[in-house]
Amino acid sequence: MGMLDENRHLEELDKKYIWHPFTQMKEWLDEKPIIISEGRDCFIKDIYGKWYLDGVSSIWVNIHGHRKKEIDNAIKEQIDKISHSTLLGLSNIPVIKLAERLIALINSSLVTRHSSLSKVFYSDNGSTSVEVALKMAFQYWKHKGIDGKHSFLSLRNAYHGDTIGAVSVGGIEIFHKVFSPLLFKSYNAPSPYCYRCEIKLSYPDCKFACLKKMEDILRENSSEIAAVIIEPLVQAAGGIIVSPAGYLKGVRDLCTKYNVLMIADEIATGFGRTGKMFACEHENIIPDIMCLSKGITGGYLPLAVTVTTEEVYNAFLGEFRELKTFFHGHSYTGNPLACAAACACLDIFEKDETLKKLQSKIEVLENWCNEVSSLSHVGEARNKGFMAGIELVRDKQTKEPYAWEEKMGWKVAYHARDNGVFIRPLGNIIVIMPPLTISKENLKQMLKVINDSIIAVT
Repeated sequence: MGMLDENRHLEELDKKYIWHPFTQMKEWLDEKPIIISEGRDCFIKDIYGKWYLDGVSSIWVNIHGHRKKEIDNAIKEQIDKISHSTLLGLSNIPVIKLAERLIALINSSLVTRHSSLSKVFYSDNGSTSVEVALKMAFQYWKHKGIDGKHSFLSLRNAYHGDTIGAVSVGGIEIFHKVFSPLLFKSYNAPSPYCYRCEIKLSYPDCKFACLKKMEDILRENSSEIAAVIIEPLVQAAGGIIVSPAGYLKGVRDLCTKYNVLMIADEIATGFGRTGKMFACEHENIIPDIMCLSKGITGGYLPLAVTVTTEEVYNAFLGEFRELKTFFHGHSYTGNPLACAAACACLDIFEKDETLKKLQSKIEVLENWCNEVSSLSHVGEARNKGFMAGIELVRDKQTKEPYAWEEKMGWKVAYHARDNGVFIRPLGNIIVIMPPLTISKENLKQMLKVINDSIIAVT
């Protein structure tokens, strides 16, 4: 079989057997699929040899680029020792080393009088880290002898994963509405979506009216609410919605005031995405529980952690007969290969001074956002650090959006793909989230292609 025939066979097999996530398969079957065969630095290559700039870091995980030698070697070295052993009744070396490093890193970054984070619970992806956080928060109050705290408060436009608990605290109707009969009750506060403020006010004159709405909910229902769960600073899958300065600290203060736990979902924002190692650093707050995943292994292997305080952890201590144990775990919890990759990922941050070098590239992105915002069909171009969202609109004056089914974001993405840049939109919002290590030259080229694609399509 020749290479061309083999490639066509792969395309046929994909369509025959694979059900792709977040994909209307009827349309997929009518299109020619792009099948990736190789990656290098900030580029991915398809089976026909065409290279693309990976403008979304393979869905926000590949922070140091593809085929990073240090991570490759760490995984190879670990394979020669052991690839997996359970964390149920056993431990392993990489899992211990990573936990120590994560706690030191978090507490050196977040300096506050609030209690520090000190305990690491492992799982394997963002959704499971959120499930752990929700169950942990619920059971914490039970062990404290406080009954009734069986619900949660989250934001509209929130996304915390696709498992049932995570969907229950989600707020994106197009993703979540169909599953509503399966979900547990939760409360929803307004999103700090200043461009489309649901309270119809303008920042800063609004004086954080959305926070006041959250406080109203907490004042009336805190006896039922175990925790507030929030994506700090950026609602990522909601459309790269950037909260105004001071909002995050306001949420922390409300959680303390009304005696509910604060869960910070740093799955998308953690590990440098906002320009600091963790988004919570920007407003110097420490949550009671923090969820981390995505970039934790540099995009190599599935891994997640749910980090919490000594106070929460201690509530689960007791005699065996008391059944205070946290009955939760996964087959691949604390996988040694993934933890070895994560340790190497943290090494790279230190050795390459990743965050320091990132600052000038954030400036390039911010300047570009300011420029592209003048285009006639760009309603708002927003970013926090190296996360950017370009919201396309039919009418700039009225902010009228394009209809979802027009797929304007996808049309821009397809145009960019034809010109060597792979991006994946969120409806009418163009998402830009390249590897942190992308060169300025490649970053500028990527932004030019996206700019030209917006103009060509709209």
